[in-house]
Amino acid sequence: MSIEQFSVRGRLADTGEGITGDELQLAARNHGIPLEALRYDVTPAGLHYVLVHYDIPAGSAATWRLEVDGCVDQPMSFGLTELRAMGRRTVRVTLECAGNGRASLQPRPISQPWLNEAVGTAEWTGVLLSDLLENAGIRSDAVDVVFTGADHGVERGVEQDYQRGLSLGEALGSGAIIAWEMNGDPLPPQHGYPLRLVVPGWYGMASVKWLRSIELIDHEFDGFQNAVAYRIRQEAGELGTAITRIEPRALLVPPGFPDFMSRHRFVAAGTVTLEGKAWSGWAPIERVDVSTDAGVTWHPAKLDAPGNDEFAWRSFSHDWAATPGEHVITVRAVDSSGREQPVEAPWNRGGFANNSAQRITVLVT
Repeated sequence: MSIEQFSVRGRLADTGEGITGDELQLAARNHGIPLEALRYDVTPAGLHYVLVHYDIPAGSAATWRLEVDGCVDQPMSFGLTELRAMGRRTVRVTLECAGNGRASLQPRPISQPWLNEAVGTAEWTGVLLSDLLENAGIRSDAVDVVFTGADHGVERGVEQDYQRGLSLGEALGSGAIIAWEMNGDPLPPQHGYPLRLVVPGWYGMASVKWLRSIELIDHEFDGFQNAVAYRIRQEAGELGTAITRIEPRALLVPPGFPDFMSRHRFVAAGTVTLEGKAWSGWAPIERVDVSTDAGVTWHPAKLDAPGNDEFAWRSFSHDWAATPGEHVITVRAVDSSGREQPVEAPWNRGGFANNSAQRITVLVT
């Protein structure tokens, strides 16, 4: 049997089909943020969402090398000691998986079954990607920059290292860093130890972990993760559009206390302060609206003062006069570019960039 025959192909769930064994296996390996952890401005590393495409590779900070070559004046090889000598920059960045919200779609794309929790905000420390590339010398024929991780596997019949590409302009202008620390400590293994890329404002697929090489090429990168995966499609055969920056989203810390199985919430009547975080990869958050009647009416939330980190989430709060009975709470975010989070986002075949509004069922007693 060939690799192509042995590899599982992407598909949509049949009508009424529950979570598959393959999806359950993925969900056991990967995890989202517990929504109550939205109370932290910086997500503790163990609570930050994790998505690992293949296996977590072994690596040692003492021996790891990052190769920079291709359309450069001087191919270079860096160990962590050389990278640290180039200077340190720390940026607070919200990362979100492009598949966040996939499991709520109908029909459901069969893949990692995310609900709303595939997000986290960390402080990443490293060297600016632009400084690294300029150090090597960028030739005039450079078009795209290809980032290769050490994780290796098969996806839809294609054996590959995990690779993503950015245009040269995106690579230089995004504020991306090559990071070796997360929240002041060495990167945890699941977050890319010993070295990873972090691309502020972009969905997490761009931030290649276990980074081992950067290649500048003289054409548009057509690798699997750019040209086949991570594209918005309505039909299986179409080219689709590339997924890039994070669409606006707001999430609430679920109020009160939960039912174990359903996660429905219980709160006492009276004033209940609803709190959460909102973010967008396109522009700063400008407004968050809260509804406690399933979207029939909306009320503006109070936004905390913006921080210095353009691509980190922003806190908001709203005081709700909770009356006895069952309520459905939902929130939506608007950024300063005019992008507004929809109550229901359009469906697509991969379940990507689904920023449909969160819904929390609450019983007020």
